[in-house]
Amino acid sequence: MAEESTHSSPSKLTFRGDVIFALLIVGILVMLILPMPTWMLDVSLALSMSFSVLILMTVLFIERPLDLSSFPTILLVATLIRLSLNLASTRLILAHGHEGSDAAGKVIEAFGGFVMQGNFVIGVIVFGILVIVNFVVITKGSGRIAEVAARFNLDAMPGKQMAIDADLSAGLINEDEAKTRRKILEQENTFFGSMDGAAKFVRGDAIAGLLIVFVNVVAGIIIGVAQKDLSMIEAAETYTKLTVGDGLVSQIPALIVSISSGLLVSKAGVSGSTDKALFGQLSSHPYAMALSAVLMGALAIMPGIPFMPFMLMAAIAGIISYRVFSKQSDDEILRIEQEATDTDDVPVAEEPISKSLAIDGIRLELGYGLLPLVNNDSDDSVRLTDQIKGLRKQLAEDMGFVLPSVRIQDNLQLPANTYVVKVKEIEAGRGEIRPEMLLCMNPQGEDIDLPGEKTREPTFGLPAMWIGKEYKEEAHFKGYTVVDPSTVVTTHVTEMVKDNMAEILSYAETQKLLDELKDGDQKLVGDIVPNQISVTGLQRILQNLVVERISIRDLPAILEGISEAANYTNNLNMMTEHVRTRLARQICNQNSNPAGVLALLTLSPNWEQAFAESLSGDGDEKQLAMPPSQLQEFITAVRTGYEKMAMQGEAPVLLTSPMIRPYVRSIIERFRPQTIIMSQNEIHPRAKIKTMGQI
Repeated sequence: MAEESTHSSPSKLTFRGDVIFALLIVGILVMLILPMPTWMLDVSLALSMSFSVLILMTVLFIERPLDLSSFPTILLVATLIRLSLNLASTRLILAHGHEGSDAAGKVIEAFGGFVMQGNFVIGVIVFGILVIVNFVVITKGSGRIAEVAARFNLDAMPGKQMAIDADLSAGLINEDEAKTRRKILEQENTFFGSMDGAAKFVRGDAIAGLLIVFVNVVAGIIIGVAQKDLSMIEAAETYTKLTVGDGLVSQIPALIVSISSGLLVSKAGVSGSTDKALFGQLSSHPYAMALSAVLMGALAIMPGIPFMPFMLMAAIAGIISYRVFSKQSDDEILRIEQEATDTDDVPVAEEPISKSLAIDGIRLELGYGLLPLVNNDSDDSVRLTDQIKGLRKQLAEDMGFVLPSVRIQDNLQLPANTYVVKVKEIEAGRGEIRPEMLLCMNPQGEDIDLPGEKTREPTFGLPAMWIGKEYKEEAHFKGYTVVDPSTVVTTHVTEMVKDNMAEILSYAETQKLLDELKDGDQKLVGDIVPNQISVTGLQRILQNLVVERISIRDLPAILEGISEAANYTNNLNMMTEHVRTRLARQICNQNSNPAGVLALLTLSPNWEQAFAESLSGDGDEKQLAMPPSQLQEFITAVRTGYEKMAMQGEAPVLLTSPMIRPYVRSIIERFRPQTIIMSQNEIHPRAKIKTMGQI
């Protein structure tokens, strides 16, 4: 039995609601036909007023227009109620108007007496203004908005439907979300289409109210004079008061409903309740409120204008703008704190293990005491990161290829003021600097006559001294070289890169160099690679060049040299020697002194013959097989010869015959890598040469 009553309760409630609504419509129809007692008319008019206010409040607090999708029906019911009450009140006014001002009930009497204040002309004017405001301004504007909204929604429906289907196909939404969005789209089109028609109810209601008032006044005067023996003035005053009171009781709810309709249709596209949509957007621009306060204040102090009203408005606007400024500031602080909290709460994503296999081409690791070099914003020195960028650009111009990005990171395991340069994650050099001091060196090699900390320059191992920044001008005055810590690190990185450039020049970098050649040179690349040499072979030749610090910027000339050498050999070392011959002008210019003279130190005929006789093998398979004692004797002779040149302030190039140059280089690079070895074929005909001696 309990279950049966539980199931029957909802159906009874639903049925009762249907019956109540049906009875309400029937009651409206009855009021159109049967007369109504005055007490019931008073109650019905109060109900009409309450119903209109309820509609307005509901419209103010809904979030979206679709939350009140039944508004067209509500509008029709409210209009029918007012029209039926108009007819009922008209019947009472015309039938009993001669009996006094309460002939149509206390509500109509109160509105008529309060508004007209004993003068029916005032009542007519006030009623006319209300009708104009409702009919011309509010009703016409809301009707136009509803018409345009309906048209635009219907026109945009295919595009919105396609957008839903596209999101569904792309997997951005699931089938249930797509159904929900389609349902909302259908409701929007139905709602705005209905509102376009419902706006005509309000417009017709205003016209009907105006006509009813005119009929009541004219018919009332006729009935009062012709049938009830009233004078013209008495009939006009009595029936006009009753009619205007009736019109006001009808037009005020109509005006409220018209305002509700305008608010609802003008709220399309705005989320949130009306107060949030209105005040939230107005208060988002406090400068406008502040300027309004200034303008009101300026008007208040102008001569001839009342001070208090405008100054009061200025004060209110100023207070509101101040509060909005404060609220925005507090909201910004809360937002920053919330972002910081959210950042702290976000779990750190675990890096894929495959990332551990990646190798940095160039890495600069800094002790914690050197981190200010990276973030240095002072004017007296350049940031380390900016100098590294300049280094990459300079190497591109000098050597002909773009150095991969240099990764800079801190290493807490290093001493505070120590840095390490790594090439492919293998240490290539390290140094120790003082970040708050300057490195001072004496070009004459003598002692530095300044207070400081003696040290050695980390790149070349030259004697130097760390001095305070206050001694910078004095050091320049004495002719010393002064370098900031960032430049010391950058110089060291530069030398390490040049020493290990062959390892940095990878297959990918070689292919990139080919791809970046001009369109006019791509035909040359297509003829040579891979027909005459592979990219790997080209990479090896370029490595042979950069290991001796020869620029590969003129890549087309290098490719032409390779093409010529490929006709008689496949040996990469012999190809390299031929390419060096093609680059003779560049090599001579690179190793000439500031005066444009190429200083030479030649190899004696005895050593030339000794190297030639020590070559074993045939063709491309020749190797150097010199006895160790003879090699040691050669090394000593080279060291002695270059020490003499250094005492004279010269750094000459060692000149050999083309056949033995690679083998001489392979010996000297082990104990004196900075020595330049050139063959006789690499001396350009127009080069200015000067022979300094012989080994």
